[in-house]
Amino acid sequence: MDAAVRVLVVDDEANISYLVAAALRVEGFETLSAATGREAIDLVSSFRPDVVVLDVMLPDLDGLEVLRRLRSDGYRQPVIFLSARGETDDRVRGLTVGGDDYLVKPFAIEELVARVQALLRRSGLAGPESRLRYADLELDDDAHVVVRSGRVISLSPTEYKLLRYLMANASRVLSRSQILDHVWEYDYGGEGSVVDTFISYLRKKIDAEGPPLIQTVRGVGYSLRSEHRV
Repeated sequence: MDAAVRVLVVDDEANISYLVAAALRVEGFETLSAATGREAIDLVSSFRPDVVVLDVMLPDLDGLEVLRRLRSDGYRQPVIFLSARGETDDRVRGLTVGGDDYLVKPFAIEELVARVQALLRRSGLAGPESRLRYADLELDDDAHVVVRSGRVISLSPTEYKLLRYLMANASRVLSRSQILDHVWEYDYGGEGSVVDTFISYLRKKIDAEGPPLIQTVRGVGYSLRSEHRV
């Protein structure tokens, strides 16, 4: 599978930065966060994001100045501004300096994710794949269908998200904490044992009629790969 689309999240409010990054990772994006304008400029050079989610009010350089500098340095990828200011003049300024979209706080995380995906489509950049395949297993996000060896498998919403995360990171070993963060997201306050429970549910459905694909890596976590469990 192609490398994940990279998103840089720039916001000095740690809770917002965390929520946005976590939601984007659930959708298959690779994310990195910055809390200041200067840090953002440095990370654009090293991380080379495909899109930047940029807060207007930052403790050093404001978001408008950050974007001016990025554009003058040749960065042409899409930028979405976040701001508590929703007046028309503020929106116009954001778009005038080269912003591609403008979202007013507070906002729905789902709307931000949808806007990121829409910008990537308009700019011709590939977003996270809507169809994932591994061995004889296939997940189609558009149809919300999972098939193994030609057989449709019925999954609960959480089982589906868990499988999607495993397939998006096929062959990688994922820790329980990583899985909790991506599948149960930022609002889950329960125990990590829920991961083991849902892995068990998923195995009974996915591995029922073929060689086991969901592997346990003792002391580390889980991985989707075609080999014996260790």
